[in-house]
Amino acid sequence: MRIVLQRVSAASVDVADAATGERDASFEPRSIGEGYVLLVGVGDEDGDEQVAWLARKIANLRVFEDENGKMNRSIHDVGGEVLSISQFTLFGDVRKGNRPSFIAAGKPEHAEKVWRRFGDALRAEGLTVKEGRFGAHMRVSLTNDGPVTIVMDTDQLMRKA
Repeated sequence: MRIVLQRVSAASVDVADAATGERDASFEPRSIGEGYVLLVGVGDEDGDEQVAWLARKIANLRVFEDENGKMNRSIHDVGGEVLSISQFTLFGDVRKGNRPSFIAAGKPEHAEKVWRRFGDALRAEGLTVKEGRFGAHMRVSLTNDGPVTIVMDTDQLMRKA
């Protein structure tokens, strides 16, 4: 799994209708205050081990500032929320040509299941999680706070030393 984590002071997501490009009335826009926007990419090899590892890491990551201005507080400490957005383009390979290849991205059926389990795992860690719509054209707005942006890739992070 690949995740781009952005610490935000506020964020929201809405879905555009595939045919018209206008707002999709079947999706209620979602927003959060202080917390994380997570752009989540899933590969075909990803499963429960990656989901559990990332959920635990994100719930305990200390990237919010304490009273001394040091990144020493977790999302729990600040009462933050999570906005999770599925994003297969995190697996874009741009080594050849000018158009990315997305062959390494998980097949949609698998990726959606893993992404949903990831949301459930974050909730099991005690976090409030709001989500976009899998496979939809979404409009994500956010105010990156810091800016703080961290890239996580389980292929690199979970390797045995």
